[in-house]
Order: sequence, then C-alpha cells, then structure tokens
Amino acid sequence: MKYGLIAGNGRFPFLVLQSAREQKIDVVVAAIKEETFPEIESCGYPVHWLGLGELGKLIRLFRNSGVQRAIMAGQVKHVQIFSSSLPDLTMIRMLAGLKRKNTDSLIGGVAKVLEESGITLVDSSILLQPYLATAGILTRRGLDSDEKSDVDYGRPIAWQIAKMDIGQTIAVRDRAVIAVEAMEGTDEVILRAGKLAGRKNVTIVKVSKPEQDMRFDIPVIGLLTIRNMIEAGATAIVIDAGRTLVFDREKLVETADRHEIAVVALPPLKP
Repeated sequence: MKYGLIAGNGRFPFLVLQSAREQKIDVVVAAIKEETFPEIESCGYPVHWLGLGELGKLIRLFRNSGVQRAIMAGQVKHVQIFSSSLPDLTMIRMLAGLKRKNTDSLIGGVAKVLEESGITLVDSSILLQPYLATAGILTRRGLDSDEKSDVDYGRPIAWQIAKMDIGQTIAVRDRAVIAVEAMEGTDEVILRAGKLAGRKNVTIVKVSKPEQDMRFDIPVIGLLTIRNMIEAGATAIVIDAGRTLVFDREKLVETADRHEIAVVALPPLKP
C-alpha cells in the first residue's frame, strides 16, 4: 500500500521516510513550501511542493498517485494559515465550515476533507514506535526538589491549557508560570521564558492533550529542544511517556547530561 506523507518542518518527516525505506513502503511526499526542509528532496522519494493553503492540490496529488492512507509528520506553525498562505477553494470551504480555528479544528477539518476524498489520515507515529518515550529518567540525573515542585505545580496547569487546545508547553520557575505556548511552538516558548526569567532555573513542562489524537500534533522533543533550553537557562524538561516522540535521543541525552539538564518522562495525567 502506498502512503502519502504531509511533511512539516523538523526531522520528523525524515525519520518517517527512513523507517518507510527500511520497511520497503512506497511513499509520495507532499512538502509544505512554508515549512518543510529542502533536504527532503534527497530522501529518495518523489517530492511535490505545495503551499500550506493548497488543500485541493494535495487531494489531487494523492488521488492521482494512488494514495489511500496519509501521515502528517513535522510541525506546521498554524499561524501561517493567517499570514503567508493563500488558500485555494477547497481550503476556503473547509475554513468556512469551522466554528473555531484552533489547532484541533484546523487539522481535524483537513482530516475530514481527506477522508471524504477517500484518503484516511493514520497515526503519525505508526512507523516510529521506537521513538516514543517510555516512562522514566532519560538523562543521568532526575528532577531535584525545586524542579519537582515546579512540575507538580505546573503539570496540571499545562494539562488544562492543552485541554483547551491553546498549547502543550509551559515554562515554570518557583511555582510560577513564566510562559505559555500558543501558536508559536515550543522552541519560542522556551526562549521567551529564558528572557523573562533571567536565563536561569526554568523548568519546562510539555504534555499531550487529554484525548491526544495520534494522527497529528503529537508532542516532539529533539536536540534543538535541549539547545534552546541551554540558551534559556532551563534545567529540566518533563514530557508525557507513550505520547511524546524523542528524536536524536543519543545526542539529546549526551548534550543534556553535559549541561546537567534533566529529561524525565512521566505517565500522562488522567482526567
């Protein structure tokens, strides 16, 4: 069966293609002009470049290529929809039918239109199960007492924010929320928190949504996350086990250990 890959930014799409190659799975890549790294063209699969608003073109591409299942992989800054993208008629109709234009509604709307066109959007981690974080301490050290206090305070708050589909990451210091993610993404939140907190003693809390749809918007951390934490003076990050993809794990852990950063995966909070 041939898969269609809707590729956003970051390494997520590259790892999907690497896994597909290892499993001899045929893939057609729809690369988003505003997001996807140009190196995607060197991965050995056919790549077609589309604007973020070209939903009709995406459907035609997949249908003409014999694609019946699609995977979304890689971050798409949803603020792009309100700025640089020029929506086609299919996207305009989809947007007009939404009561809200938050993350779940936007991507859920795309999924519905794809489904109506005979293309099923599947779990985006389906080829990347080894990258899902298991519960435990990933780094040499775990949380110290101050970080644990910040996590105990901040995690329920992050869960509520994720439940409202505002964002999935917050930054905490001394049991006070320093920064909250909205459409800008995790990296920007971390860097902003560093500026606000004087670049020291920041704890990052990243959660999945209470009813996380594994087809899209799965939480991801990678080496860049740790590098941004170093710049921001963040000393620890807590993620949800089983619902967070960890990329470049070996380098991530090595870098975190070198800078005494704790990376911990905890079981997701329950409603």
